[in-house]
Amino acid sequence: MATKLKTVQFWYEFASPYSYLAAMRVNEVAVAYEVRVDWKPFLLGPVFKQQGLNDSPFNVFKAKGAYMWRDMERICNELDIGFKKPSVFPQNGLLAARLALCDEVRPKRVEFSQGVYLMQFVMGYDISNFVNLHSVLENLGLNSKKAFAQSQSNEVKLALRNQTQWAMENGIFGAPMFVCGDGELFWGHDRLEQAVAWGAGSGHKG
Repeated sequence: MATKLKTVQFWYEFASPYSYLAAMRVNEVAVAYEVRVDWKPFLLGPVFKQQGLNDSPFNVFKAKGAYMWRDMERICNELDIGFKKPSVFPQNGLLAARLALCDEVRPKRVEFSQGVYLMQFVMGYDISNFVNLHSVLENLGLNSKKAFAQSQSNEVKLALRNQTQWAMENGIFGAPMFVCGDGELFWGHDRLEQAVAWGAGSGHKG
């Protein structure tokens, strides 16, 4: 009988630069630890609002924002992945998040999510734009007409609201965040390996 893989939840927001980094690496890291990744798109807007912020902390705190963009350049260069600072930040990831939760997209959620990130942080395109998202869907062989219709359903809208609410109620305050099977939380792309190792059971002490 096959052993059931342990699971690590990957919570990501499409507008989040560091979520982009994690999205391009998390599955590869997880394979090495024989861990399954459960991709969980959510919205940071309501999370920040709960914290008393009406904008990204990287915009509110200018020095922090300037550091973040330079940090992204360094990391992407080190990882040899593309990077282009979006002309508008943060972008509106609402439609992309709804699409990621659709039945039509679910089997290719990973590929769709990575495609949206590449469109935003490599090509510099607007991820709230219908035509751009249509392109991502079509390149994956998905039925974009069906996906967009499903994204506007009450079921999908409620699913995203519930997912975001769950995040806020369970200590998720930023993105990316990783939730292990025992409830242990890890925040940030720089905690990716640690989170997966913990989720696999090899990161525990005692």
